Amino acid sequence: MEKLKPKLFSVMKTYSKEQFINDVIAGIIVAIIALPLSIALALASGVTPEKGIYTAIIAGFLISFFGGSRVQISGPTAAFATIVAGIVAKNGMDGLIVATILAGIILIVMGLLKFGSLIKFIPYTITTGFTAGIAVTIVVGQIKSFLGLTTDPSVNAIETVEKIDEVIRHLNTTNWSAVIVGVVCLAILIIWPMLPGFLNKIPGSLIAVFAGILMVSGFNMEVKTIGELYTITSDLPKFQIPNISFETVSNVLPDAFTIAILAAIESLLSCVVADSMINSKHRSNMELVAQGIGNVGSALFGGIPATGAIARTAANVKNGGRTPISGMVHAVTLLLILVVLMPYAGLIPMPTIAAILFMVAYNMSEWKHFVHLCKTAPKSDILVLVLTFALTVLFDLVVAIGVGIVLAAMLFMKRMSEVTEISGWKYIEDENDPYSIELREVPKHTVVYEVTGPLFFGAADKILNISLNGTENVLILRMRSVTALDATAIHFFEQFYEKCQKKNIKLVLSHVNEQPMHVMKKAGFDVLVGEENFCAHIDDALKRAIELQK
Repeated sequence: MEKLKPKLFSVMKTYSKEQFINDVIAGIIVAIIALPLSIALALASGVTPEKGIYTAIIAGFLISFFGGSRVQISGPTAAFATIVAGIVAKNGMDGLIVATILAGIILIVMGLLKFGSLIKFIPYTITTGFTAGIAVTIVVGQIKSFLGLTTDPSVNAIETVEKIDEVIRHLNTTNWSAVIVGVVCLAILIIWPMLPGFLNKIPGSLIAVFAGILMVSGFNMEVKTIGELYTITSDLPKFQIPNISFETVSNVLPDAFTIAILAAIESLLSCVVADSMINSKHRSNMELVAQGIGNVGSALFGGIPATGAIARTAANVKNGGRTPISGMVHAVTLLLILVVLMPYAGLIPMPTIAAILFMVAYNMSEWKHFVHLCKTAPKSDILVLVLTFALTVLFDLVVAIGVGIVLAAMLFMKRMSEVTEISGWKYIEDENDPYSIELREVPKHTVVYEVTGPLFFGAADKILNISLNGTENVLILRMRSVTALDATAIHFFEQFYEKCQKKNIKLVLSHVNEQPMHVMKKAGFDVLVGEENFCAHIDDALKRAIELQK
């Protein structure tokens, strides 16, 4: 049974001075990366710039302290931007605070009830669909700032369609100075990571911010800055209790559930990515509790919803962070930056913020995965993917996730009914039981695993649980009992194949049935593994293993 114990308390037993130095360096670097992102994401969420910093400080520190991951970095993320903006527009800041606190409580309860493992029942198609949808809504929401449009201040466009309509109606007010600043900053964000040497170690977003400020201030360009539109404060986060009423709770409760589900999905996905980078294993239930504590703390100190940030977590790992101390240092560093440098944030041009968010949206969209699924997945999975994407863009995440999960569950039940059959007994001549692996001689340095039952999003991740000790050269998957696969299963098969490639292990598949073979061929998995490594019978697979050993 997984421990409900923060990783910090476990890693401190073997903590060293050298690791402390590495954690401090990583924490400072991640704070520099998080600074412009936190400001940009706060503005995209419809709140003032410092609230993004408050979130990274309070939630970032609490989640690192209580978290179930060694290296998770948490703070405001693009996933919440549109839903937060909608809550603020409809229910004000008090509504957002109440929704965030409720979401935090839901997350804590989920962790205490050991719901961490249930997140795998959210299909890959749904997470890909709503992530791409959020990316589109972020881009649409920032076109106005990127083009420097002058719009009617009395009109508060909330829905994506309304924002598109507003942009089209005011295109004639395009500020070309703003466009120039935005294009230059966007070019910096694209090109900077490609530069050689130590230069690409400096966050491109920070360079873009300095470039934007220099262009607008140095050339006296008439471009709106954060300071012109918002009141900038360097005050420390203050404890505040919102006005809670039954009406407010009932209004924001659906949004609170969406924030909780989204925070759980995003944070645990980030933990899985981090685990693969440092060869560790997170505690999913403890991570949910920590995310809940972090969100409650963020709301009570003027912040917005937070979750694990994959990009910042990866940057932490790449710069030497290996314990929760680096996440705590990141939060403390941002606190110092808030006090010393926050007033200067008013100089940042709005097109620069838009350019940063364009890159955030592009990186989170995973459009290549989206297109790949549309080309290769079964039609029912494509339906869930596209519908979730469309509902996210046209309506909101509450509708998209709800409809997506219900539809995926119905299609899952339909698939199960199609692959289940009742038939009379069939007498087969003995032939020394050709299906018994026990009567076969398995070649040296070869292992055989038998997969039984349909592989769908609820069970597909078990493929990754296959142990690779490093002593084997060939791994045979016997699949005679696998009657069906879906897109999530193919995704995990591809990950498992990459895992085998890294360890120089050849993968051979035996007796792949009609539906799984059809899905694998459509996804190009047969070409990836090699058609010669698909064998009709276990005997053929064992012979192929001998050939591969030569």
